[in-house]
Amino acid sequence: MQYLSPGAPELAARVSALMADNQHVDHQPHRGLDHGAWVPLKIMYPDADIPVLQISIPTFDPEKLLEIGQRLAPLRDEGVLIVGSGFLTHGLPFLSEFRIEATPPQWSVDFDAWAHDALSRGAIDELMRYQSKAPGMPYAHPTVEHFAPIFVTLGAATKPDSAPTTTIDGYWMGLSKRSFQVA
Repeated sequence: MQYLSPGAPELAARVSALMADNQHVDHQPHRGLDHGAWVPLKIMYPDADIPVLQISIPTFDPEKLLEIGQRLAPLRDEGVLIVGSGFLTHGLPFLSEFRIEATPPQWSVDFDAWAHDALSRGAIDELMRYQSKAPGMPYAHPTVEHFAPIFVTLGAATKPDSAPTTTIDGYWMGLSKRSFQVA
């Protein structure tokens, strides 16, 4: 599958200007988008008629990712949609059923409930300690690249103290697909 959206070289230059001196932005339109970018965009914008810029996560440190989101926040006032994608749980190696409607394992349910509670209270500091505090770890995220984008998105919120609103919940193959929107 492909998602042939137009590139965004001007946005890449703007992002580069907002990043710290040690951050590098390399606009490579020939590389294509990762499935973590094009899958949600294909649902949101099926005609691929919006310019898209994908950025890589340079670290998995929640504090640093929150700071990156804060640096990107001014782009929202310029009409840029900032999307952090992954799955709220992503423990594929620990699934016992590989069916879309599979019963969610308890670690997925527990992690989802914990994260939903923290998000609904705007408790970003609690979320940042997910690796040591969240129930269901490390099964929910044996590797953290699918959860880490949440911190960029939360950092980019225009109202950092407001709680995100859940827009999608439920499970797919037993994995939490909770999605949220921030003000």
